[in-house]
Amino acid sequence: MNYNYLKLIVLLLVITGLYAFSNHRSSGKTVSGMEVEFEGDDNLYITQGAVNKLLIQKFGSLENVPKEKLVLNTMEKALEANKMVKSAQVYLTVNGQLASKIVQRKPIGRIEGDSQFYLDDQGERMPLSTSHSARVPIITGVISGESLADVYEILNYINKDDFLRKNVIGIHIASETKYQIKFRTEQFVVVLGEVEDLNKKFGNFKAFYVKAKKDKALGAYSMVSLEFNNQVVCTKI
Repeated sequence: MNYNYLKLIVLLLVITGLYAFSNHRSSGKTVSGMEVEFEGDDNLYITQGAVNKLLIQKFGSLENVPKEKLVLNTMEKALEANKMVKSAQVYLTVNGQLASKIVQRKPIGRIEGDSQFYLDDQGERMPLSTSHSARVPIITGVISGESLADVYEILNYINKDDFLRKNVIGIHIASETKYQIKFRTEQFVVVLGEVEDLNKKFGNFKAFYVKAKKDKALGAYSMVSLEFNNQVVCTKI
């Protein structure tokens, strides 16, 4: 008798038995509770309670539901249908908790017009939240699809620059070819003009700002125009 062959058969039978036993126990498990984890920003535009409520409204009470009856992909799609959610992952933890990992949409500007909404980091409209108000630049003026596309480009540039991100509090759309920037601590308005050569325009502005601040002259201007090529044209109060 080949004892090695016999040992192999016994080992396979043991492994098969353990797998069947484990699978049977796993299929018999039920949901013991629900938990929600938010990735990234601590500012919650959708709360843990809202996530759980959405799942319960869609699928009923999930506590004590057998694991084998859960369709996790369907639950993820239900969460991603919420306008505050960018992506969602739903899974069961080892202790039987139904966990939802949520990535929220990120607003970068707030539109104040006939209708109010956020512009998110993908350039899409995002509704305001009742849970949290984002501290982002306020967008006013002539709101249209084309102007919002330009504003999105300006906001993206601002968010990549530490100085601008800390100081810009608003963008006014005077027309679809003329944009104005408002700063946190300065009285003057920066006339950007069209959305072109942003790197050059803001580079010129920062050079002007450093010199004017050194000369203690920032408070002397009501308007700073960047519309003209390689020039910063200032209007005194």
